[in-house]
Amino acid sequence: MKPLHFSLAIICFLMTFNGFSQEEKKEKRFKVHTVAFYNLENLFDTVNDTTKLDERSPIMEMKADREGVYAKKVHNMARVISDIGVDVTGNTPAIIGVCEVENRQVLVDVVNDPLLLAKNYGIIHYESPDARGIDVALLYQKELFRPTNHSSHEVKIYDDKTRERKQTRDQLLVSGELDGDLIHIIVNHWPSRSGGEARSRPKRVAAARVSKSLVDSLQSKDPYAKVFIMGDLNDDPTNESVKEVLKAKSEKEDVELKGIYNPYENMFRKSGFGTTAYRDAWSLFDQILMSKPLIEKDDYSSFRLYKAGIYNKVYLTNKRGRYKGYPFRSFADGGFTEGFSDHFPVYVYLIKEVKN
Repeated sequence: MKPLHFSLAIICFLMTFNGFSQEEKKEKRFKVHTVAFYNLENLFDTVNDTTKLDERSPIMEMKADREGVYAKKVHNMARVISDIGVDVTGNTPAIIGVCEVENRQVLVDVVNDPLLLAKNYGIIHYESPDARGIDVALLYQKELFRPTNHSSHEVKIYDDKTRERKQTRDQLLVSGELDGDLIHIIVNHWPSRSGGEARSRPKRVAAARVSKSLVDSLQSKDPYAKVFIMGDLNDDPTNESVKEVLKAKSEKEDVELKGIYNPYENMFRKSGFGTTAYRDAWSLFDQILMSKPLIEKDDYSSFRLYKAGIYNKVYLTNKRGRYKGYPFRSFADGGFTEGFSDHFPVYVYLIKEVKN
């Protein structure tokens, strides 16, 4: 299904168009696409890979019906992806970054689910050195996005006591044209908080520096480069990695030409929204940040940010018990819950004027 074109109905929501006359507003039409990110929570297959510690995955630890559980897990992931943004755009995400996937094949299975097959998603994936074998990847609708270049970038982190190298997920950089606009996407899954936030903080700072270096490189070639930084950062928008290393700003007017805007900081500060929960506290680890050209107000001849959000529909939340309201995760207490992920997806809507 092609993206819907919006006329007066969507203009009513876009207060940035105050400079247009009523007649001009009626004549302008816009297209909208969804760009999203989703932590797929341990999307592992049922085959033991002797080069990885995949036997520690929840599916491999199950004693029975691994294949059945895997099929349900794949379908659940496809269901969520098929729903994100559809109520606004009439389409599934044009682009969606993912993490916690074991290999390319699990993504092949997801995009070939009946709910997504007709969308003809392409896959960009590299094997990461992470000991458990979890990677990041990018899915894209081939009709809407044309990759022109992609590369994988290592994150070097070290044990704070032994100084031995610790393997973690590489970062994925994809450049390409979204409906004719050149954009760049950096997909992340930064090191966890294992051992405590303070002790593990330098690892995420190191990961943030890799992302910042990639952004700097893109902007050195083109100061007006449209760059997205997305992922499960394992840090909130207010943490050092995001605020001090990426220097992300929470207000659009504070973002300079080569700066970074984070639409999720105000959500986190003002409303307490989150994408994952632990011990009755919410964290907003999953974020999509962007460079200044994507938030310019006056020129909609190319894609601009319309709205950012957290996809936390009712069916993705626990309905009862101790974890009521938490993300309805796939695995708990050694078994499959029939759920989805321990993270909510995040998304942004991009709009561009359609020329008559």
